Amino acid sequence: MNEKTVINNIEFWVKSELMNEKSGHDWYHIERVTNLAKTLLKSEEANAFIVVAAALLHDIADDKVTDNEDAALDRIKQLLKDNAVDEASIEKIIDIITTISFKGGTGKQLTYPEAKIVQDADRLDAIGAIGIARTFQYGGSKGQAMYDPDIPVRDSMSFEEYRHGQSTSFNHFYEKLLRLKDQMNTPAAVKIAEERQVFMETFLDTFLKEWNGER
Repeated sequence: MNEKTVINNIEFWVKSELMNEKSGHDWYHIERVTNLAKTLLKSEEANAFIVVAAALLHDIADDKVTDNEDAALDRIKQLLKDNAVDEASIEKIIDIITTISFKGGTGKQLTYPEAKIVQDADRLDAIGAIGIARTFQYGGSKGQAMYDPDIPVRDSMSFEEYRHGQSTSFNHFYEKLLRLKDQMNTPAAVKIAEERQVFMETFLDTFLKEWNGER
């Protein structure tokens, strides 16, 4: 297996699958997550091929972009087999992409560095300036209100409540995004998250002041 060739083939396939995705989980999100994962790899001991492959594939079987997660996983496995990726690597890549999701705070505990790196990279793209833009893009794609002061922030919820319950894009910051800084796995990700957290907090404070006509 030529790892560089396999990565190029995976990239081409994922790009064709997600280029026109409109909920904030498009090819450019994948590209940013992959680049962030490569940055985190510089300070972590991990299998670079597994990290990059999983980063590229991490949203293909996500319920936010597919109605059939099992079928999507089968397609990923077939892609990897067609590229002569060994079974152990396939199992690890599949495990990563099926366990890194937040899922309303009900996601599984990660135990090995490759998964931690991909999760951190994915979560970093959910916060900061890009994270703010993606939050409102996703909310709009689902017909969600930008903000409604009569809809309370949900403190805890099941995965079903998280995905299908009533909320707003503004509330999503408090239900998920502001929690991510303290859930990063790697020191490098923590540092980046701290900077992006400040930006989000400033945005939210300004948003409410403008909403209330204070500025």
